[in-house]
Amino acid sequence: MNILHPMLGMIAFSGLLILVLLASRLAPIIKYWGDLQFAEHSEDLRPQLPRPLRLITENYNHIFEQPTLFFATCAYIYMAGQTDALHVWLAWAYVGLRVLHTITQVTVNNVTLRVACFATSSAFLVAMIVREALKFV
Repeated sequence: MNILHPMLGMIAFSGLLILVLLASRLAPIIKYWGDLQFAEHSEDLRPQLPRPLRLITENYNHIFEQPTLFFATCAYIYMAGQTDALHVWLAWAYVGLRVLHTITQVTVNNVTLRVACFATSSAFLVAMIVREALKFV
């Protein structure tokens, strides 16, 4: 029972998404090598990307937003010596829901399912934070 395991799971998943993003962009990079200045600002480039590439890019951005708080929370719980079965369960549930969110976004992009995954994973993360904060009350 180690809170660092789900943290590593999220790190590994983030690494996988970096590889997916790079693989999805490799063909255009090779095609336009030496003339990539048109891609200087991603907000200008993103609307011109095919839908599947746009979805991968959007998900890549999502995976580096809220999960940073997840990493900090897991690190705090570990350093404070507060790891328990509930924290580990909540952390793995968070990771699983983020994976499901990603799969949903880059495939069918069902927004209702994405919101459900996001809201539930967020609630699990907040539960971890609240559990720690209540120890000071």
